[in-house]
Amino acid sequence: MADLKQKVQGIDPDLKAMDLKKFTAKSEGNIYEALAVIGKRAGDLVTDLKIELHGKLEEFAVTYDAIEEVMENKEQLEISKFYERLANPALIATNEFMEGTLEYEYKNDEDQES
Repeated sequence: MADLKQKVQGIDPDLKAMDLKKFTAKSEGNIYEALAVIGKRAGDLVTDLKIELHGKLEEFAVTYDAIEEVMENKEQLEISKFYERLANPALIATNEFMEGTLEYEYKNDEDQES
């Protein structure tokens, strides 16, 4: 996952317009195929990033007896801010798709039957 965070840090978190022809060229002209692949990858990224964030924040978890005893931890705030600044998983997946680093394959109907 550390490798993913390094790649993601260089991605601009702002949405930009794309040339539709370049976008569909990666999926042989089928925009629905491209969106399905990107959507699946974005879902995987959401899950991975959420698990990683919760794992890091659990290190700071402390149970308190009273609600008033909530303490702020600067490291915890920095970790949260880091993940908030990351690009949206859909933008990350789109970037991977456009760069050609996102690999996908089709399930064969014959394999599913046997």
